[in-house]
Amino acid sequence: MSLSRSLSFLVLLAILLGQVPSAMSDDGLDYGAALGKSLMFFEAQRSGKLPTDRRVWWRGDSALDDGFLQGVDLVGGYYDAGDHVKFGLPMAFSLTMLSWGAIEGSKEITGLNQMGNTLDAIRWGTDYLIKAHPQPNLLWAQVGDGSSDHYCWERPEDMTTSREAYEIDQEHPGSDVAAETAAALAAAALAFRLHNSSYSDLLLVHAKQLFSFADTFRGRYDDSIQSVQPFYPSTGFIDELLWAATWLYKASGDESYLKYTINNAASMGGTGYSAQEFSWDTKYAGLQVLLSEVLMDNPKSQYASVLKQYREKAEYFICSCLKKNDGYDVPRTPGGLLYLQQWNNMQYVSSASFLLAVYSSYLTAANLQITCPKARLQPQELLNFAKSQADYILGKNPKSISYLVGYGPNYPTHVHHRGASIAPKSVLQSDVGCVQGFDTWYHRPQPNPNIVHGALVGGPDKNDGFSDERSNYEQTEPTLSAAAPLIGLFSKLYKAYGGPGNSSTDHRQPYTGPASAAPVEFLHSITSSWNQGKVTFYHHQVIIKNVSQKPITYLKVHLENLTGSIWGLNPTKEKSIYELPPHQVLSPSSQYMFVYVQGGPQAKITVLSCY
Repeated sequence: MSLSRSLSFLVLLAILLGQVPSAMSDDGLDYGAALGKSLMFFEAQRSGKLPTDRRVWWRGDSALDDGFLQGVDLVGGYYDAGDHVKFGLPMAFSLTMLSWGAIEGSKEITGLNQMGNTLDAIRWGTDYLIKAHPQPNLLWAQVGDGSSDHYCWERPEDMTTSREAYEIDQEHPGSDVAAETAAALAAAALAFRLHNSSYSDLLLVHAKQLFSFADTFRGRYDDSIQSVQPFYPSTGFIDELLWAATWLYKASGDESYLKYTINNAASMGGTGYSAQEFSWDTKYAGLQVLLSEVLMDNPKSQYASVLKQYREKAEYFICSCLKKNDGYDVPRTPGGLLYLQQWNNMQYVSSASFLLAVYSSYLTAANLQITCPKARLQPQELLNFAKSQADYILGKNPKSISYLVGYGPNYPTHVHHRGASIAPKSVLQSDVGCVQGFDTWYHRPQPNPNIVHGALVGGPDKNDGFSDERSNYEQTEPTLSAAAPLIGLFSKLYKAYGGPGNSSTDHRQPYTGPASAAPVEFLHSITSSWNQGKVTFYHHQVIIKNVSQKPITYLKVHLENLTGSIWGLNPTKEKSIYELPPHQVLSPSSQYMFVYVQGGPQAKITVLSCY
């Protein structure tokens, strides 16, 4: 296949697969599908040797020599955003949030058949963090140089930029990144407790060592690693110390960690700092919410007086988000979106919305409510507002655009993401150089050839304006720290508001009649063909249409005579048998598209199960 034909085919494939809407229920958005999409982003961000069963087909192995020059194995982990640096602080925070979401939404995530993917996402990061912590008082906190990385536009598989690794130790401390890593490993230990107890125990050992390191040898990590200052500078580390101690208490049950948060509550700002932001840099609101749950679980605790002060600060944050704080409120766009920063504002929206949803469940369990300066709030009001923010993300906004890539009929197609913006190596069959990436791919007006499913982009400006341009990195670049809270948020919303087929009155039975009478029909077409040697290859497009009067939540088909590659359907363990992606729902008269490429005639499709 020629280069021009390869690119044309790839763009066509991206359009065919990318513009098909994620199915929605008749009465709202599909939070289960959104959760599944969000997990896909973490697979797109993986560094290292990728598994053979990877779902993001356009990604390949990368950065296989990370740590080699320093004599340590630092292969693995996650790229931070649209670039290829492994920044330790936001990566660890993202893993903390993934784990917290897995803990809070365990039942719903399991019911959605996404717990395996969630734990895989966590472990891909925690395995790396364990390797990055080879000694009690040493942590490799960064791989790659942000400045040189940003000079190039190339796929991770082609990287030519510096892979220098940066460490913190006793002489060069970094309490913020060490404590956040401790928090991540402690939270992950709790998430894995029922699934892999030996791995959970290992995570907790590293978490305890890192907390001791962070607390004993104090200092800001960006003083020790100055190359991180233009990208993820720290405003301080005492919030991370309290945050890590809180997670260690929850994961271990060791009361000494709770005493740490009590004894240092005032001096470290835990009961004095009134937060309006929860992010990779500022943890106060998160630890205040966690310690509020400790109080609600044990109102007669000997530490109740201090824990009540933590709860007061948690509720200051909640009241600020809901504009009930007598003027000391978080700003919003005209369309109702929380708005804190011009650059990647959605990361603050997703994290705040998660805290609101979690705090709502804590209040409900304790039969409590909130008294704000301007109103009394019931738990449901918190959840309703969290839902409004999630719905804005998913398309209910003035632009009618989903800021979660791959979800809905309209989402950003020029995402500021190197891997997504360049055709994969399997198609080009050649490397893309540093400058060539800018010349050939970065400035292309066409949509990205690859869809980075589940990426939460930076989002709109303060007036709900959004420009879908690759160069508009403030609005179109996705980050780990923005995506991570979505898992827990969507699980909470799925529990409360449901999704397609999530009804106790839905007792439909699988279709088992003749294929000719199935409630779906298949519309075949050949959109292109080309010759390679003596073989003619055809690009087959198949539209599945629901011709029944009920939503279809599950479809299993047999593709006879399929010899080529297929996109859009999930393979099963049975040969030649495929299913709709999880939680893909076909409403009456709606359509879903998949494509395949092979030499010869179209494959025969037989419906095996449908309901």
